Amino acid sequence: MTPAHRRRRARRTSRAARGPVAARGIALLVAVALAGCFSGSGAWDDTLRSDPDEAEGSLALAAERYVGTADPFARGLTHDDFPRVKEVAPDVYSYEQLRSAGEEWFTTVSLFVVTDEGVLVADGQGNTEETQRMLDVIAGMTDQPVTHVVIASDHGDHTGGNDAFPADARFYAHPTSAEVLGATRALPGVDAPAMPMPTDLVDDRLALELGGRTIELLFLGRAHTGGDLAVYLPDERVLFMSEAYLHRIFPAMRTAYPSEWVAMIERAQALDVATYVPGHGFVDSPEILERELERFRRAVITVIDEATRLHEAGVPLEQAMQEAHFGELETWSLRSSQGPRAVQQVYAELNGELR
Repeated sequence: MTPAHRRRRARRTSRAARGPVAARGIALLVAVALAGCFSGSGAWDDTLRSDPDEAEGSLALAAERYVGTADPFARGLTHDDFPRVKEVAPDVYSYEQLRSAGEEWFTTVSLFVVTDEGVLVADGQGNTEETQRMLDVIAGMTDQPVTHVVIASDHGDHTGGNDAFPADARFYAHPTSAEVLGATRALPGVDAPAMPMPTDLVDDRLALELGGRTIELLFLGRAHTGGDLAVYLPDERVLFMSEAYLHRIFPAMRTAYPSEWVAMIERAQALDVATYVPGHGFVDSPEILERELERFRRAVITVIDEATRLHEAGVPLEQAMQEAHFGELETWSLRSSQGPRAVQQVYAELNGELR
């Protein structure tokens, strides 16, 4: 590694640490406040005396549970804190930018991998301006161009800015996603020449070697869409799941395959992974992300079970969309906008109406 590369690496690490450090500071402040609840209560004091490190970890986890939300403002963040870049493994970065749905704000997450032979980006942002903003951040961290773009989700909030990517980049997508993008490109009012189409299709698995690094593109099954791709770095044990993993965001099922989504998550959980990166929601510590992935798997099951209960009771769809109650998911981001549509999608699956 050259001295110049080491200096760039140090600058990248410094920038990448700012967002997580701010969030950690908030969590520790909450932890201090919570200490009054734990201290003197017996079990926590015993742990503090016998293993201070474990006690600190337990308190930090309690604090993170307290701010366990996709709402940036509930976490004490502002618009000025974004975009946020976090190094999840050496030269592997998550990129979080805010977007809104009605009055609710949450993050859209991309992933990029910097190598000596180019940069791979998994998922763009929702429009040209925001994707260009991400490219500007990447350009400030490396002289390498973006050479590979993975369309992990074909939805517009991840592809709407793909025209900002270099025209000579290779674009990877599942055949189903390529079909969706082709249909979108043919819609009236769409600037078809400016919308890049996939150059490479991934049916099941494709292993890329880029700058001495192995990057696997995996289709683990239909989930949030019919063509979800995951980006897996086996040596670094990082898995970017895109919209198949929504961190504390209500399961959005507009184009989903509900039961298959559960199976897809379970396949992801069976891989050798240290860090699961979501497509929406915050990129927290690896331990939190792994725990929250299981919470999200159960959330999808909760939606399926509630809609199935109503379906089996003969409740008409329109009535079921209003009556459904999802327990703790009632407090999750986008519950009001996504809950009725999720019930509708489960009904369609139960009726054998999904494609």
